[in-house]
Amino acid sequence: MSIDFFDENNRMTYAKRPVDHHWSEIMKQLVPIQGKRVADIGCGGGIYSKQLVAMGAASVIAIDFSEEMLKGAAQNGLDTDKIKLHQGRAQETGLENSIVDVILERALIHHLNYSELFSSAKEAYRLLTSGGGLLIQDRTPEDCLIKGSPEHIRGYIFEKYPELAQKEIARRHDSRTVTQILEQSGFIDIKQRSFWEVRNVYPTFKELEDNLLQRVGRSILYELEDQQLKHLVSFIKAEIQKGDEQPIIEKDRWTVWVAKKA
Repeated sequence: MSIDFFDENNRMTYAKRPVDHHWSEIMKQLVPIQGKRVADIGCGGGIYSKQLVAMGAASVIAIDFSEEMLKGAAQNGLDTDKIKLHQGRAQETGLENSIVDVILERALIHHLNYSELFSSAKEAYRLLTSGGGLLIQDRTPEDCLIKGSPEHIRGYIFEKYPELAQKEIARRHDSRTVTQILEQSGFIDIKQRSFWEVRNVYPTFKELEDNLLQRVGRSILYELEDQQLKHLVSFIKAEIQKGDEQPIIEKDRWTVWVAKKA
């Protein structure tokens, strides 16, 4: 099975996690945020939309194709003067031309096939003002295959269930593909970098266990049956060998592409 983004039971799965301050610093180094009009496309529960405002954005349009995700975002406090919720697809938002200075697409493009990715890039170009910046953050196949560790919990998932690694890689776009699509869509000054982002800090293994069993913000875990998920948690606990004594600082490896509209 796969996650159903239209199921109200999944409304809050992407709305609870805090944003790593290191992420904010990296994004500000790549594209100016202070005083800018920003679109957060594929906003989910809106935690990054809120962070963009905290970073100084003048306004944020939080866009998602799922009404339930937007309801979760509203429950997460996104219904404010500075944040506007908008239902629309990355390929066709329904917004006006040249309406924002910066676009963030975080953890979005792995949900899009090649054709949809190309359409979403063209749509981003249309929405941006001249000189505006596009930030795409996602995982490449190489990011996904990094070995598991007490910091990189995601790696354990694929060590326990190698068949999931193939599913994960199949839905990820490589660096060259993303760069070529951005070039073909008219973007210039395209750069990329990889970085580690703190996903969460768990005071004990019990908190991590609960997070995994609830599949919070981990769409790949929806591919597992409940019993398989329990086996995965037991495997991870044995690998970490920390029990309930030490906090676990979980990090994810990401690639970010930054591009500019001519």
